[in-house]
Amino acid sequence: MLSVDLKTAVNAAREYILNLQEIMGNSVENLRLEEVELSEDKKFWLITLGFDIPIINPKNRMNDIFSTFPTENYQREYKLFKVNSQTGEVEAMKIREV
Repeated sequence: MLSVDLKTAVNAAREYILNLQEIMGNSVENLRLEEVELSEDKKFWLITLGFDIPIINPKNRMNDIFSTFPTENYQREYKLFKVNSQTGEVEAMKIREV
């Protein structure tokens, strides 16, 4: 039997990534739930969150200096979180390959 429901597991993963923004060196924008899976043994929720991070293009830097609206490109990244289904604690975060 699961002690932690899906919504609680997703919120744990969301809070985890938001608390790591400063360490990651990028702001997390457009954060979305991408995938959810319960492990076969039902011990873990596997939660994939996707988000955009700004990519600074050196070629656009000079244009940005003279522009009213700086241009930013974004790259989508995905993180896979392993959330304990009994405690709700995030036990692992991995880069999820597309």
